[in-house]
Amino acid sequence: MERPGVGECFEPGKVWLDVAGAPIQAHGGGILYDCGTYYWFGENKDGETKFVANEVHRVDVVGISCYSSRDLLHWKHEGVVLPANMDDPAHDLHVSKVAERPKVIYNAATRQYVMWLHVDTYKYEYARAGVAVSDAPTGPYRYLGSSRPNDAESRDMTVFQDDDGSAYLIYSSERHSTLHISRLTPDYLGQSGQFIRAFVTRPLNGREAPAVFMHDGHYFMVSSGCTGWDANPAEYAMARSMLGEWQVLGDPCCGPDHETTFHAQSTFVLPMPGRPGCFIFMADRWQKENLRDSRYVWLPLRMSGSHATIAWHDRWDCSVFA
Repeated sequence: MERPGVGECFEPGKVWLDVAGAPIQAHGGGILYDCGTYYWFGENKDGETKFVANEVHRVDVVGISCYSSRDLLHWKHEGVVLPANMDDPAHDLHVSKVAERPKVIYNAATRQYVMWLHVDTYKYEYARAGVAVSDAPTGPYRYLGSSRPNDAESRDMTVFQDDDGSAYLIYSSERHSTLHISRLTPDYLGQSGQFIRAFVTRPLNGREAPAVFMHDGHYFMVSSGCTGWDANPAEYAMARSMLGEWQVLGDPCCGPDHETTFHAQSTFVLPMPGRPGCFIFMADRWQKENLRDSRYVWLPLRMSGSHATIAWHDRWDCSVFA
């Protein structure tokens, strides 16, 4: 009999179990595709949710989990590959702090896997980007430290690797009122000094939760407004270059509850290998009073020219892209 959550199709918003039968803990995550295997990195929130103040709910830092899969449905837990620091309250990854939205890319020149993540205090006053490296996708990752990129606040973030090998850190900044896009150094470990401030003229309650992908020679970004743990409409934009001008194109979601991004928030867009114009939109359905039970909403994202569509499906598999 099939176990709940370990099926042969995606079921957005349902409990998703790994191959050992445990709920997947990879919130705010992203995926690295490497040598035929997918690696899913995300926040491990397998702890008690604590209410702090002013709508702040948190779980003591556990660390960053890694899962591996060949088919995107069945995931093996590879462990907590960047664990919390238990002893030093001043450390970025101390259990009392915040470690969110990890993304990993591979640097072919240095042969290192590079992880960027948002690190903060529980009051979200630190606003820094942390970086860690490993010789293998499954870690362990060695934490190198954090910074405020280009001397600016960095909160919700993602990383994008271009076809030419250049890489960019995209992060919510200036109290969420803008998104900054910063080109990384060739080793992916720091900022090159080239960056832009995007979406300055229309904050729409600010921008956060960026997810970037490329299609037909153009760059696209899905992001959300800033309404705490509560969901809001997604918005997508297009540019001819990562450091160019971004044109807002509207809400890509359609179907029931599209105005709340299906009660979820963007975190990553995964290109489907060998299927141009086909992507998986990854989002988190946060359960602020029980964060360990936050669910995953994965849906097909289709491109037609510059038009993106994310439609709701109760159940689906990759045959929808045929």
